[in-house]
Amino acid sequence: MSRDFDGIDRRILDELQADGRLSIVELASRVNLTKTPCSERVRRLERAGVIQGYRAIIDPAHVDMNHVTIVHVSLSRTSANSLREFDAAAREIAEVQTCLMIAGPFDYMLKVRTRDMAHFRDIHGDRISQLPHVMQTHSFAVMETVKETATIPMAGGAV
Repeated sequence: MSRDFDGIDRRILDELQADGRLSIVELASRVNLTKTPCSERVRRLERAGVIQGYRAIIDPAHVDMNHVTIVHVSLSRTSANSLREFDAAAREIAEVQTCLMIAGPFDYMLKVRTRDMAHFRDIHGDRISQLPHVMQTHSFAVMETVKETATIPMAGGAV
């Protein structure tokens, strides 16, 4: 896909990341295209898997899910099968928003979003500590989110 990327594709992606509800007419206007070529480019980006979907961004405080904890996880085994089992099980915990395999002093880093510390304690005890091959965890309560984004910078960057 990167060979087919141009400045207009990048601008389309920037605009849709900023507002996924833009109409094709408005999007076309913002990237200086007419409606049909703009629509074709968006469909091509969707078919290629560059655009994977469209979502609403929800304020966690408004839905009583404002507590964030980072959990470092060390596994007892790191064979390919053990990693696959852990990955599959971690994906099933709704409160785990991010699961990253790490090269370093621990194996995974989880971002866990819950209502409060009591809810986190339940999720940790009943779900996270019971994930396959978990040997040890270290949890860090987040005091304040300074920056959080899912936006991928597109302007002039390599893809």
